[in-house]
Amino acid sequence: MKNKTVDPGEVWKEFEDLLVPGLRLSLLDRAVYSHLFRHSRLEGKLRVRFSIPSLARGVRASCSPTRQSVRRLIEHGALRLVERTKAGHVVEVRLPGEIRPARTEALAIVAANGARRVNLEETDFLQNKALRDAIHARERERCFYCMRRLSERMRCLDHVIPRVQLGRNSYRNLVSCCVECNSLKGERMAGDFLRWLFREGKLTTAELSGRLRALEALAAGKLRPRA
Repeated sequence: MKNKTVDPGEVWKEFEDLLVPGLRLSLLDRAVYSHLFRHSRLEGKLRVRFSIPSLARGVRASCSPTRQSVRRLIEHGALRLVERTKAGHVVEVRLPGEIRPARTEALAIVAANGARRVNLEETDFLQNKALRDAIHARERERCFYCMRRLSERMRCLDHVIPRVQLGRNSYRNLVSCCVECNSLKGERMAGDFLRWLFREGKLTTAELSGRLRALEALAAGKLRPRA
């Protein structure tokens, strides 16, 4: 995505009229977005690098709520996480009009009617048993990683991008897996774990290729559960 000329006044109107009420952003969320917008798009840059402590100082807040605010903005699509390292985060700051069409449409309905529309992309699939079961059913009762058949007692849900790296509870980031794979994977990214399974002889070359393709399809939103 190329940067484009930004009209701060128009961006702020869209932000206040659509994003704030539509996503129910808190005062801290607004401050964090505004700070990152100021140091990226307003300066002609798509991305900005920061650490949570420096961002917290910039918005006059403590680190924990600032971290949670960044996570919420990423989950809502206002920010896109590009990289997370010990040195800090790199995010792409999206303008209100750059959020994917389905969400933009939902925000417009929210602004017009004052009611929030349920959206699959916004659904937290850990919030109740029915949604968790929808992820298990999508995998057809098999471990997403090692592909062994699962019983209800030996299955769990795993974050493809770990929570410590701001992984969401989205259907794009949750998979059904066996307890053993969940434990062995730990905080590794799913692709790295699949390659480790291959090196350990737990996956064949064909199985590894198939699992990596499934991982790409998951990230692209092609593996949609019935929610």
